[in-house]
Amino acid sequence: MKRREPAWVRLSDEQLLDVRLCDLHLTVRGSPVEGEIERLYGELAARGIRFRPHAWLAEEWFSPDGVPGFAVPFYLAHPRLQRLEQRMTGEAEGSNRNWRMRILRHECGHAIDNAWRLRRRARWRALFGRASQRYPAEYRARPASRHHVQHLGDWYAQAHPTEDFAETFAVWLQPRSGWRRRYAAWPARSKLEYVQELASDLARPRPPVRARDRIEPLADNTRTLRQHYRAKLAARRRRAMVDALLRRASRVPRAQQGVREQELAVLLRAAKPQLRASLEHAGVDRYTAWQLLRLAVDRSARLALVARAPRRVLLPRLRAAMLRASRQYLASGHLRMRL
Repeated sequence: MKRREPAWVRLSDEQLLDVRLCDLHLTVRGSPVEGEIERLYGELAARGIRFRPHAWLAEEWFSPDGVPGFAVPFYLAHPRLQRLEQRMTGEAEGSNRNWRMRILRHECGHAIDNAWRLRRRARWRALFGRASQRYPAEYRARPASRHHVQHLGDWYAQAHPTEDFAETFAVWLQPRSGWRRRYAAWPARSKLEYVQELASDLARPRPPVRARDRIEPLADNTRTLRQHYRAKLAARRRRAMVDALLRRASRVPRAQQGVREQELAVLLRAAKPQLRASLEHAGVDRYTAWQLLRLAVDRSARLALVARAPRRVLLPRLRAAMLRASRQYLASGHLRMRL
């Protein structure tokens, strides 16, 4: 039988934005993404893995540390919400079947890591690194590297050791991926072979961690869709603002063309104490000063910004850029959002 459509489907976009997320009454079961999760389970079974990571709806894609499952963004549970996501943000992540399956395999990799506590194994750490490494707000990709697989794009495996494993697992799990041939001459092949070796361990139906926790589930979320998108778009505007200020601050004065260039991120890291002191002296609270400088360093590295002016010229300009950013933060009212 065809499921009855919820009343909010007939609302205009403006009316829909005032609906609370919990009042959408959405579940994975019966949603368009349910079939793809079943397909994921079939791919696991084909590899001899009987474990089934659980999935729930939340505001975004994520797999919490220690939880052998993952969250799926709520807008994928109904075409009406997917259209709203597209209109509000310009893109709905996972909006087509192939894209969704790629993300699902990646999130499944995180869930498998959590279920078997793989990151604690010496061989895992030797190949991927330490999971305890600080997770960056942004990362600087190395497109020429052959030490990481390519799955979701943007060289995402380079972001963090846990992302490296999840991407590697996803490539291994994907049917007919041809990873042996594709990565034959890459150092990344050793990581794929390690996942292949793990398959016998993963064949056990009961892993060490079997919790069914659901972190930040949609059913408990009392934010309205309007509040959700306001926060989401504010984070994007904040990055764009800092990017523009950093580009302007690092612009090369004609009189300084002969000066040796240096990475702006390196200069910012070295100057953090002075810049933070300047911000606090100007009345910016310590938490906000720390957030701004962390974001500035990460964005400079991500954008590969280079400075060609002497430090004595650059520091006052960077100080002015950070002060201007702090004033815009204060005006926006979104100071304490996570970067």
